[in-house]
Amino acid sequence: MNSNDPLDIEEYTAENTDLSDPSLYLNRELSALAFQRRVLHEALDERNPLLERVRFLSIVTRNLDEFVMKRVGGLKQQMEAGVTATAPDGRTPQEQWDEVHETLKPLLEEQSRCYEETIRPALADEGVQILDYHELSDAEQASMREYFEDSVLPTLTPLSFDPAHPFPFISNRSLSLAVLTRQPDAEEPTFTRIKIPPNRPRLIQIGDDTRYVLIEDIVRENMDLLLPNVKIVDTALFRLTRNAEVRRNEEVAEDLIDMVEDVLEQRRFATVVRMEISADADPRIRSTLKNQLQLEEREIYDLGGPLDYRDFAKLTDLDRPDLSLEEWMPQPHPRLEDGGHQSLSDGDGEGDIFERIQQDDILLHHPYHDFGDTVQRFLSAAAEDPDVLAVKAAIYRTASDSQVIQSLIDAAENGKQVAVMVELKARFDEENNLEWVRKLEENGIHVAYGTVGLKTHTKTALVVREEENGVELYSHIGTGNYHSETAKGYVDLGLLTADRDIGRDLTKVFNFFTGPSLDEEFRELLIAPVTMRREFTRYIRREAQHAQAGRPARIVVKLNGLEDPAIVEELYRASMAGVEIDLIVRDICRLRPGLDGISENISVYSLVGRFLEHSRIFYFENGARADPDGDDDWGDPEYYIGSADWMTRNLDYRVEAVTPVYDPVIRQQLAFNLELILADNRKVWEMDSDGEYHQRHPSDGEPVINTQEILMRETMRASREQQSTTEPFGDYPLDGGILISAQGEGNTTQKTKTTEEIHRESAASGDSD
Repeated sequence: MNSNDPLDIEEYTAENTDLSDPSLYLNRELSALAFQRRVLHEALDERNPLLERVRFLSIVTRNLDEFVMKRVGGLKQQMEAGVTATAPDGRTPQEQWDEVHETLKPLLEEQSRCYEETIRPALADEGVQILDYHELSDAEQASMREYFEDSVLPTLTPLSFDPAHPFPFISNRSLSLAVLTRQPDAEEPTFTRIKIPPNRPRLIQIGDDTRYVLIEDIVRENMDLLLPNVKIVDTALFRLTRNAEVRRNEEVAEDLIDMVEDVLEQRRFATVVRMEISADADPRIRSTLKNQLQLEEREIYDLGGPLDYRDFAKLTDLDRPDLSLEEWMPQPHPRLEDGGHQSLSDGDGEGDIFERIQQDDILLHHPYHDFGDTVQRFLSAAAEDPDVLAVKAAIYRTASDSQVIQSLIDAAENGKQVAVMVELKARFDEENNLEWVRKLEENGIHVAYGTVGLKTHTKTALVVREEENGVELYSHIGTGNYHSETAKGYVDLGLLTADRDIGRDLTKVFNFFTGPSLDEEFRELLIAPVTMRREFTRYIRREAQHAQAGRPARIVVKLNGLEDPAIVEELYRASMAGVEIDLIVRDICRLRPGLDGISENISVYSLVGRFLEHSRIFYFENGARADPDGDDDWGDPEYYIGSADWMTRNLDYRVEAVTPVYDPVIRQQLAFNLELILADNRKVWEMDSDGEYHQRHPSDGEPVINTQEILMRETMRASREQQSTTEPFGDYPLDGGILISAQGEGNTTQKTKTTEEIHRESAASGDSD
């Protein structure tokens, strides 16, 4: 790796153009909400199967809850601290807070309308009814009353607010019923809060039918059994969201575990930053909650519908294939299967997987490839192989019943040296990670908890193995967590490699987790916070130099977020120099494409599909596009994958690892994935210069190109055909420039397909708009 400072480039900024002008930058928070609107569109889109739309309805609630806890909570914290500094887009925390609430309210109102006016009636038409209590027959109401008395009432604890009782504590995101009651001789009603029990099913099935009533309706309609001898004046559902941005001072913390436990406790009682309440709530209920919780009017959301849609995801488990997407089963990786689909674990020994990695690097693509058959197998083999000397892994998030953790424990029990980095500060996974730390330490494993001032966000593992020619290093560098459940629904990449320089770099990183300092020199990996920003800046500027010299210059990047102002400015400058730039950004994007004279060479896309796009891919053309006459090639393109987004937190405040990809077949696989997304006309959105997104649609007669559907189909084909290492995944490149440069490096005998052929295959497969 060239570790020089970023390249100097000629001045190509138009005269009097200030690239720090706030008008050139979109707001981070509003950009995040624009992504949630795209997610909500999946619930509104009648082209999606009905139960898939229900799933997205619940996803919106989960996503917006997290946004409010983290981002709105953080803005309120800044306001209370008197912060007036502006964001790159020129807004103060107060201005951002105001605009976020103005944007969030109509979004939640649209979600409520989506359920009441579209989803609920459509479910009823299909025989899946979510009924109001009064719609039940007398016999059904009697049955529900009996269920309430036997199974729900004993779990309830009414908490009244009056001179003898303080205002009750109300937990974060819990669904509550506010009740006004009046004693026969009382002038004023009494406020009582009843928590809807989270350990009871939310959707209560009526008989054996697919007919349901919500538990909160059952509680509301049988209140006389819980609160006898008083008059029920009125009831209203409400739900609070608390700030998750709890302050912590790591520099003075004596023990990181104690600090994290303290953060978890503080978060329970943190400031309320939003209240959702039934739109028809009695004004007395509303004012009591507003005053006692010290809420501003903007923080109160008057909504129709059930308020909380997270539990509705359970409807997707119904055995209704006619209302669902075809189930996807992750496939075995062709490189990790023996002939006749015999798994490696049934083969000639645990060393087989390491032999495969020695032959050629292996690209893993989840959820298309099975996590258990790939990443888990790599770690299980390391735990059992007698030739393995050491296993090291960095855990950011993992499953509650993690087999990854069990493999690390098995490795220790089998005499391997095991070191694990568990990031205790992984937000909302702190408690789960604390439990894993304790279990690992109980088994005598060296555990690092984190780094002061930094989060460890790398998704890396290292296996040290004694072999005939000496000690070999086997590395896994991924874009996703070691989490078997999210691997079924998150699109992530991982590289298995025996590249010695990459292994040596990973060794340095793991030594930092347990040692005193982080090395600043790496052979291959880009490591944040020491080399990554500098090298990415250098690559962007190098593309600008190629463009100025008249050579091919292109950048294609797939990320979750593009927020860092310095990177945005570098991309603006590269565009002004003539670099063609395609940015596939899942959610937050500060950059404004298509601005005359500044970003007219930049396009921004966002893919929202059945799986959450989570992989990061970086492509820099480096003047490498093959000459049309086949007489010349320039340079060598750069391909990278890894854990980091182009956000300030990733580049400066987290330990991240991004790896180069050199294998020509894997490069072609990455190029295919990028070009496929850029050709997608079903699930891709394109941003205009104002930050508005517009979903692509196929033209009349044009077959649908749905990236994730095509990748599922191609993964199944590759698994069936047991492709050899010389055949690319998805052996029909599109016509894009990335693929031209990838093909220019070799593999000239491979069968390829044109965009027109892909269109024909999409039509033949039954994809339709």
